[in-house]
Amino acid sequence: MPTLELSIALPIKVQNGGLFISRGVGRHPARKLTSWEIIFVEKGTLTIQEENSIFEVRAGESLLLWPNRRHVGTEDFPADLRFYWLHFELETEQLEQAGIAQIGLEQYCRVQDASYVVSLFRQFLTEQEKLQRSVALELILLLILQQISLSNGSEEHQDEAGTSIAWRAKQIIRTQFHCPLSTSQLAKELHCNADYLGRVFRRTFHLTLTEAIQRQRVRSAEKLLLTDTSSLTEVASRCGFNDVGYFRQIFRKHTGLTPAVWKRRYCKEHINSG
Repeated sequence: MPTLELSIALPIKVQNGGLFISRGVGRHPARKLTSWEIIFVEKGTLTIQEENSIFEVRAGESLLLWPNRRHVGTEDFPADLRFYWLHFELETEQLEQAGIAQIGLEQYCRVQDASYVVSLFRQFLTEQEKLQRSVALELILLLILQQISLSNGSEEHQDEAGTSIAWRAKQIIRTQFHCPLSTSQLAKELHCNADYLGRVFRRTFHLTLTEAIQRQRVRSAEKLLLTDTSSLTEVASRCGFNDVGYFRQIFRKHTGLTPAVWKRRYCKEHINSG
C-alpha cells in the first residue's frame, strides 16, 4: 500500500534535557555554553546568576539562559528544589522562514499553565529515553516554548501596572537606601503584596529587591571611600549597614575587594586624576 512520507525541517535542534532533584547540597556550577537552556522550576527556588543579572526562579516560573553568557549558582540548592532543564540550538535561517521569531519569549516569567508545561517536559524525557531519536523531541520543545510565550503575553497584560510599581520601588531605593529597607517595607509603602512586588521588580530589572538595595548601598560607599575621611564604621552606617562585618562581606561580593583594599587602590587614582 502507498505510504505518506513527510520531510520536516525544524528551526530548532535539541541537545538533551533532564530533571534535577536536589539533595540539599551543592549549587549550580559556573558554565558558559554555546547552546540555549530553558529551565522550569517545579518546586522550590533556584537562585542563578547570568553575567551581572541574578534570578530567583520559583515554582511555576521559567528562565531562558542565553548562549555564550556565563551563568552560575549563587546559593546552595534548597532541599525541596526540583527543576527541568533542556539545552537546544537555533537554526537562524529556518527560524526566520518558519516565522518562529514572532514568538515573544521573555528571559524570565511565571508560566500560566504550569501543570501542562510539566506534562510536556515529562513527555520529552520519556521520548528522550527511546533508543531511536525522533523529531518528536523538537516538536515537544516547540510546544514548551510556545506555552511559555503565551504566559509572557498573559502576564504582561495582567501586570501593566507592575512596571510602574517596580520603577517606584527603584526610586525609593535610590533615595532611602541609607534607611532600614526590606521587601515587606517597600511593599507596605507602595500598598501592594510583597511577593508581587518582588516578582515585577525582578521581571523589570532582572534583580531581586535585596540585590538592588545592596548595589545602591555599595555604590554610595564607593563614593564615600573616595571623598571622605570617615571610618569604615561611619561609612557603613551612612550607607544603611548596621554591621561593619556584613558591610565588608556585601562590598566584597559586589566589587571583588574589601572596602579598605578598594580605598587604597582607587582613592590614590582618584586624587592623581583629579
